[in-house]
Amino acid sequence: SGSGLQDRVAFVQTDPGQRDASIRVADLQESDTGTYQCRVKKNTVAVHEVIVTVQ
Repeated sequence: SGSGLQDRVAFVQTDPGQRDASIRVADLQESDTGTYQCRVKKNTVAVHEVIVTVQ
């Protein structure tokens, strides 16, 4: 089994504050399947939910 998910996630851009908060997950594992939320707070909080299925 690989390291924890938190250790395998990184922003694609150096500064996600520049309107691109895309992330890259290294070494995807079946156990990574689930529902993820992204919360971005600037003037207001925007919440996006993504369902990730690893096959």
